[in-house]
Amino acid sequence: MPLQILGINHKTAPVDIRESVVIPESRVSDALTNLNAQEGVNAGIIVSTCNRTEVYCETEFDQPDPLVQWLATYHGLQTRALEKYIYHYEQESAVHHALRVASGLDSMVLGEPQILGQLKAAYQASCDAGTLGLHLDRLFQHTFSVAKQVRSETSIGSSPVSIAYAAVTLAKQIFSDLSEQTTLLIGAGETIELVARHLHNNGIGRIIVANRSYERAHNLAKQYDGYAIELKEIPSHLAEADIVISSTASDDPIVMYEQAKQAVKIRRHRPILMVDIAVPRDIDPKIAQLEDIYLYSVDDMHDIIQENMKSREAAASEAEDIISDHVHQFMGWIRTRDAVPTIRCIRDWAEEIKGETLKKAHRQLSQGKDTSEILDQLAHNLTNKLIHNPSSRLREAGFHQEEDIIEAARVLFNLDKQPEK
Repeated sequence: MPLQILGINHKTAPVDIRESVVIPESRVSDALTNLNAQEGVNAGIIVSTCNRTEVYCETEFDQPDPLVQWLATYHGLQTRALEKYIYHYEQESAVHHALRVASGLDSMVLGEPQILGQLKAAYQASCDAGTLGLHLDRLFQHTFSVAKQVRSETSIGSSPVSIAYAAVTLAKQIFSDLSEQTTLLIGAGETIELVARHLHNNGIGRIIVANRSYERAHNLAKQYDGYAIELKEIPSHLAEADIVISSTASDDPIVMYEQAKQAVKIRRHRPILMVDIAVPRDIDPKIAQLEDIYLYSVDDMHDIIQENMKSREAAASEAEDIISDHVHQFMGWIRTRDAVPTIRCIRDWAEEIKGETLKKAHRQLSQGKDTSEILDQLAHNLTNKLIHNPSSRLREAGFHQEEDIIEAARVLFNLDKQPEK
């Protein structure tokens, strides 16, 4: 049963194409049911995020065309509108791709961990919809395990590669215990929202949010039990801040040299970390001259991120080695599954012979014959019946010089360790 993955992602398609095939969470169950109703599709999982839409399937066909047709039809699109953006993997290459996705190696931001949670949600949705087959179940369980191993055995996710996360990591390096620190966040856009979330997750003691719109500042601050102020109130609160992180669209500096100098005096020279990730800059660059203020610009943050990306790329090479090993393991499991019907037939055949031989032995016992003699006869008959067919076929193989069959028998019965007669 071919295992297939069909998808579109940030590497193969622009955002307008990716948007056209997104399947919202509210529609995933319907999409799974629709997918599984297609002829030749026996099981399916759908992963759909802002950067990728992927269909994982167990199918009775090995070509991508039926899946491409389904994806286009489901979204009311023409197949030709998607074909050049599609990638397709099957069997071993599909397993390799799934493990890379789960480990963050195929993400827009190398090593990002969010995709693993999205894969787990997709797996659960398939469970709930009843579209999860044996191979997909085992594959996704395997990907979760491998992704965990990659995280624990490499540094793929240890170095921050977003400005927001890098700024918070820098704060953690300077202040050993964030729970005792106060942060002043200037701005209320997406970057500052991410900074606030990272600070909160790292146990920051207090958050003050300053913004030109007090309402936006208040809406952000209340999510983290913070305090909102307007930009004009910054001089009155600057001395409270151990950490200042700023990202606005202002054309002019918001935090001035004299304000910072006064804040240092009030704080009795307790240090302040200032991170200015705005362009143009929000914090007067002359503030870096003050002894007790550590000022980092957006360029400094980019330098840190570039170094961290190099670290992640080195870790990604280690992760690829781990993934290659586990692809081999999973494909071995699939090949083992291919042998199951034959194993079952052999067991059924052996059980039938055992049943007939035991039945004869029980009949002899009921007639009062010697137990020892019956046991000897049972063992003799059972051995003869079990080896009769293989022996006949091996004699025939010898007659026709079918050396591959003879060699297979020696491997199958582990005869290389047995002396030849």
